[in-house]
Amino acid sequence: MSADSNLSQSEIDRIAPRIDRPIVLVGLMGVGKSTVGRRLSAMLGRDFIDADDEIEKAAQRSIPEIFEDFGEAHFRDGERRVIARLIEERHGVIATGGGAFVDPETRALILEEAIAVWIDCDIDTLVERTSRRNNRPLLKNGDPKTILTDLYEKRAPFYSQAQVHVMSEDSPHNDTARAIIEAIDQWL
Repeated sequence: MSADSNLSQSEIDRIAPRIDRPIVLVGLMGVGKSTVGRRLSAMLGRDFIDADDEIEKAAQRSIPEIFEDFGEAHFRDGERRVIARLIEERHGVIATGGGAFVDPETRALILEEAIAVWIDCDIDTLVERTSRRNNRPLLKNGDPKTILTDLYEKRAPFYSQAQVHVMSEDSPHNDTARAIIEAIDQWL
């Protein structure tokens, strides 16, 4: 589904009570999971939490530091535990890191206990968005477009298992949030 929904707030208010579990946003870095997640939670009147922020709090270090000091496998293990806790705490909207849904245990937990929403986006837009910040450990060594294209090809089969799929286009984040609500309404 593309991000061109015209849902009114009254329609959103009608849909919101039907959403009976956390909404977990998945997709590549730069698709807008955190930004869209904040808008989505506000529209639904629910809380928003960013799993990456919670991982950094739990580890008392930044994600790039965790990757550098302990490696990706250690990071994914901690990420899985944090996401499990956030789902158990029943947060309204949870943004995950780009690789979270690739982990089989994390993916199974999200699919069973939450509504997974794959926010998808074209590679050129992702390259532009991710170039705005230099805190992306996986983009440190090489051409970002090549790396993002490779990540997309490897991760799309996992992301495609999400119950809901929405395209994030070069439009306001509120449009993507409305498209997510509309897609969840259709899925429910």
